[in-house]
Amino acid sequence: MTKPTLLSGVKPSGQLHVGNYLGAIKQFVDLQHKYNMYVMVADYHALNTVQSKEKMQQQTKELVAAYVAVGLDPKKVTIFKQSDIPQHTELTWIFNTITTMPYLMRAHAFKDAEAKNKDISVGTFDYPMLMASDILLYSPDVVPVGKDQKQHIEFARDTAQKFNNTYGETFTLPKELIPAEVAIIPGIDGQKMSKSYNNVIPLFGTDEDIDKAVMGIKTDSKEKGVALDPTTDITFKLHEHFSKKQIEELRERYLKGSIGYKESKEILATNIKELVGPMRETYTALLNNPNKIKKILDKGAKRAGKVAAAKMKEVKRAIGVTQ
Repeated sequence: MTKPTLLSGVKPSGQLHVGNYLGAIKQFVDLQHKYNMYVMVADYHALNTVQSKEKMQQQTKELVAAYVAVGLDPKKVTIFKQSDIPQHTELTWIFNTITTMPYLMRAHAFKDAEAKNKDISVGTFDYPMLMASDILLYSPDVVPVGKDQKQHIEFARDTAQKFNNTYGETFTLPKELIPAEVAIIPGIDGQKMSKSYNNVIPLFGTDEDIDKAVMGIKTDSKEKGVALDPTTDITFKLHEHFSKKQIEELRERYLKGSIGYKESKEILATNIKELVGPMRETYTALLNNPNKIKKILDKGAKRAGKVAAAKMKEVKRAIGVTQ
């Protein structure tokens, strides 16, 4: 029986943190056994914010190394760069010709930038059409997104439907796959863990980096011997993800006041290091072997390119530029 197809894309926009791992990447590892998966490095999307050759190259390598390190198998999963498949931008232009400006002005990224009175590049304005192309070229059954990203799939579905209505049935309409609910992963200050808040625990940081981040988690001023509240403590919320085997014991100690914040953080740091240590070794080894990363991307581009080229032939026939 043929597996259903899944496509996901992530921008190479900086080092990953444990929130990225728990909130998305870990679930990709589980999904690779159920789906024919395409995982795209969205480097053309990243150009809206990453405008340095060296940074783009480095962050692309880091993202590919990270995917493999956390458990994605390049033999099962097609890992490729958006920029290696010219059909992405070619199809975007075709979609632009059937899309109105008021429609694109509905995009969350545009509305947010407009509300903040930012200069808005054409790339930011038009990104929904590039994203629709990313998705529709591969006829995926599902695209994993968070609840706040459903609009991405709505744009792709609307565009596919409009093209089909104009030129005839060509594209399948993808569905969103909203992964099992993962609680918001708190950063060291209690806000959602995010690079933009500078409150992260790095996924592939050194042991010293992890210790420093964990020991910097915000706490109140209670001393050991006083009961602590596991429902409000940031450290305990992270224990729920990294200390599952000890969680009931930790909860009991919190309520009894038999543990202080320092010891709790030390336990958390140890558990995070135990989880990420083996992944970090694989990640570091891959970064030290750029030829291996290149081979993964070259093979992925070959596989993805065949699918994208076949779909573009169909599109060109539909719009009348080829016989």
